[in-house]
Amino acid sequence: MNSSKLVVQKFGGSSLATPDKVRRVAELVTGEKKAGKDVIVVVSAMGNTTDELFELARTISPSPPKRELDMLLTAGERISMALLSMAISQLGFQAISFTGSQSGIVTDTSHTSAKIMDVKAFRVRDELEKGRIVIVAGFQGVSPAKEVTTLGRGGSDTTCVALAAAFNAEECDIFTDVDGVYTANPRLVPEARKIPRISYEEMLELSFCGAEVLHWRSVDVARRFGVRVHVRSSKRKEIGTIVMGKEEIETADICGITQDTGLVELTFGDEDRSPAMAERALAALDKAEILVKLMRVLPDPQGRGQLSVMIPEEQRKQALAILATELAGLEIGIDDTLATVSIIGHGLCSKPGIARKVLASLTATGVTPLSITTSGITMTIVMKRSEALDAVKKLHSDLGLG
Repeated sequence: MNSSKLVVQKFGGSSLATPDKVRRVAELVTGEKKAGKDVIVVVSAMGNTTDELFELARTISPSPPKRELDMLLTAGERISMALLSMAISQLGFQAISFTGSQSGIVTDTSHTSAKIMDVKAFRVRDELEKGRIVIVAGFQGVSPAKEVTTLGRGGSDTTCVALAAAFNAEECDIFTDVDGVYTANPRLVPEARKIPRISYEEMLELSFCGAEVLHWRSVDVARRFGVRVHVRSSKRKEIGTIVMGKEEIETADICGITQDTGLVELTFGDEDRSPAMAERALAALDKAEILVKLMRVLPDPQGRGQLSVMIPEEQRKQALAILATELAGLEIGIDDTLATVSIIGHGLCSKPGIARKVLASLTATGVTPLSITTSGITMTIVMKRSEALDAVKKLHSDLGLG
């Protein structure tokens, strides 16, 4: 096996949703093999299989044990990998499929949200040296305690990048149902344009702030290990978006705008607003591995400040349960009418006038920001969820991204 001729590819659920699509992926994969390359393919579950399995679990238990949930959810990727291996064999090529544990994806012990700790892909390497195409189930691994784990949403992206880093692969391709990374969600903003090249830092911020094309954890792995990631369409052969180091490209002032409408804000306690209470609340959320996407301190007439956090809506029940246990009696306000709109680009810090343009654009749209925070290359605006789409469209136009 020659790492300079190795390509690691990832295909998502929409690219594998039907038998015909599986056969189409097999043709793409074998095309790389015909070109003389070694190939590792990382697959997600077909279509909406993971969501369907999760809902199936909920019909049995409103709060299923996480270990058993991992055992159930990993079945989706096993179906995909086996079918794709069969389709490749039908085309006259040798292929073999591996689960996350068989392929040496070692994680920590956190069920449903594990992090990759190491990649011991000895079996993958052996099969590549035999000339086989290796198919790996994404989204899953094995803990040091020999327990099956899953990596959480976007886990297949992370599996792909981690394997590319472990093998020092020449190419790391993430195939999706869009042509690449856009200046805004093209389904919502038709004028959005594809970004040919984007820095790790900008892609990381876009992903964390709501862009769904790449999971932010996979971008973080790519940045740390210097893996160039090519985000491209599984339907067309054209070049998509290359995610790479900032020093390799000339970046724009603003690279893109994204929104996150899947958040809920928790506001803590009218009675105790001390820093100690805030620290206890954050410690409880950290213990339950709740992702705090934004923190705000809301002033009150006494000047003490009231802590609020914005977390993913899907983690609401889990967050409220741990807070009820760790901070019994604490009053918690819940607001699910808010959203964030984020503007990302290296020019936010270096170019004067952008903040003024943003405020003018929001005013023209009739949006009253509830808060605006800036951090490095990101400006995040909290607003009513009903205002987010109009704000994104207006900002995208006024900042010249179309």
